[in-house]
Amino acid sequence: MNSEDTPLRPSGLPPAAATRTRFGAARPARRGFLRAGLTGAAVLGTGVTLGAVPASGASRGTSRRPSTPQEALRELTAGNERWRTYREKHPDETPAVRQTLTSGQHPFAVVLGCVDSRVPPELVFDQGLGDLLTVRTAGEVLDEAVLGSIAYGVLELEIPLVLVLGHQSCGAVRAAVEADISGEELPAHIQYLADQIAPNIDRAKEGDARVDSTIDANIRAVHARLAAEPDLAAKVSAGQLAVVGARYELSDQHVHRLA
Repeated sequence: MNSEDTPLRPSGLPPAAATRTRFGAARPARRGFLRAGLTGAAVLGTGVTLGAVPASGASRGTSRRPSTPQEALRELTAGNERWRTYREKHPDETPAVRQTLTSGQHPFAVVLGCVDSRVPPELVFDQGLGDLLTVRTAGEVLDEAVLGSIAYGVLELEIPLVLVLGHQSCGAVRAAVEADISGEELPAHIQYLADQIAPNIDRAKEGDARVDSTIDANIRAVHARLAAEPDLAAKVSAGQLAVVGARYELSDQHVHRLA
């Protein structure tokens, strides 16, 4: 880890960047259609509660969900602390919550993470059904489908936080680094992933240190690209969104902020 790394916690929002839109401004009629057709207009329009909260505290209502970037970061931080100290609550899994979610969703964070089976966001942050909108690709690689999925969460579901979550010992990053060294072509579509990660390789380091440093560089690069997306940047500028880069350590299950 670099000396500048800090625990995942609320802080100043990332600056807005760029002015040209990739996704284009959503027209009111189309936005209304998407909300009604894919999430349930009632949930987005009125903030319907996700069922009663049982005495065990294993679920929470929509009215208690994080609604600002700072609140969303605090919730993820608290959830990760529960996870790493074996005090998980496993929230929002009750029959009442499951039934309520048939009519819509109101997640409070988008998590772009790696496909690695050791880093499932709902477990790492001790969240449940309807809490996170998760998008997972090897090495957090971006493409139009991923960008569109994130934009959907921010623009249509009005999610206040986008978290780019990389992790220690990322196999996709290692494959990209090793292919860069050997010059060998990787199988089929895996080469595409390596090509996307390659610009972020830290060639100033050697061996495992190169892989580890590249993991951080890749997280920061993906974060920077998302923060520069005009539609997201506009939300950041308005104080309605934070785009954050973070890293999960397999060794101690801790998530700390990089960007």
